[in-house]
Amino acid sequence: MARSPRSAAKKPRLRALPGRPAQAPASASDAESTLAYARGVLEAEARAILGVTERLGDAFLRAVQLVRECTGQVVVTGMGKAGHIGQKLSATLASTGIRSVYLHPAEAVHGDLGRVGRGDVILALSNSGSTEELLRLLPAFKRMATPVIALTGDAQSPLARGAEVVLDIGPIEEACPMGLVPTASTAALHALGDALAMALLRSRPFGTEDYALLHPGGKLGRSVQRVYELMRTGNANPLVLDTAPLAQVVGVMTKTPGRPGAACVVDKTGKLVGIFTDGDLRRRVEAGLTDFTVPVREVMGKKPRCVTPETLVLTATAQMRELKVDQLPVVDAEGCAVGLLDVQDLLAAKFV
Repeated sequence: MARSPRSAAKKPRLRALPGRPAQAPASASDAESTLAYARGVLEAEARAILGVTERLGDAFLRAVQLVRECTGQVVVTGMGKAGHIGQKLSATLASTGIRSVYLHPAEAVHGDLGRVGRGDVILALSNSGSTEELLRLLPAFKRMATPVIALTGDAQSPLARGAEVVLDIGPIEEACPMGLVPTASTAALHALGDALAMALLRSRPFGTEDYALLHPGGKLGRSVQRVYELMRTGNANPLVLDTAPLAQVVGVMTKTPGRPGAACVVDKTGKLVGIFTDGDLRRRVEAGLTDFTVPVREVMGKKPRCVTPETLVLTATAQMRELKVDQLPVVDAEGCAVGLLDVQDLLAAKFV
């Protein structure tokens, strides 16, 4: 029997995953259909969110007031997908200075209700408003005198009837081929929770420094960090009098903890009058100027650029880059040297 030539075209074989039939690559029309459907999902969720805007009114204002006046913590609860949305809402509240905890409804009936106390406010999320695990908690919340704010899609539901305040997202058609998977409804609950959290943030004295205090890590924390948090102070701040001989200045730079590459020169009142750096020392030695008895005020850099303790570290870092220096003296309102900002500290804090 003659063999087929090696050059003969072979039909591509599709390797099927275990338990799954092999599928041919999607055609261009299939791909476009998939993209069109995905866009439709996004549009459906956008419509759901926009629909909630028309429902905001007195109930929303009452919810803001209840949470703002809460003397305890905001307890957020929900089951399934609504529970995941609730966890995010609780995290958002906590990150903006409102004490909040997420309570799993199923665990709550087995002892976790101990997390709830008088003075707390409950945020209960359920699109149907008839989630059994949530409804079992309502009598306990009533006995504890903890007001319930319901975020739901049915203002006539059992959850809504047991709540002091109802935030209604209305009936929403899910963006799902079966109309069952929580998609548009959870998007609306998520957006409503964000609207509540941001309205609360706007109504309270909570600024960028407060936010940074709760977000000390990463780029966010660094963006609002102040010089006083990084500057070298006390015995780590290399201070010398302007009358000190150069030999003493070099000794201070060498013996100061952290080995800073500069010394801040002050007068007898403690005011900054100059700076002497490792670079200044090298340049003198290279020029053959090795008299170390000369007073530092004769060889120091006069009128150095400096920053205050309240200066943003990002601003100070940009200034150091512009000046091409590795140290910046830190002075108070009277011009007294209170610290030194060193490039090594900026490197450690990942500013450079």
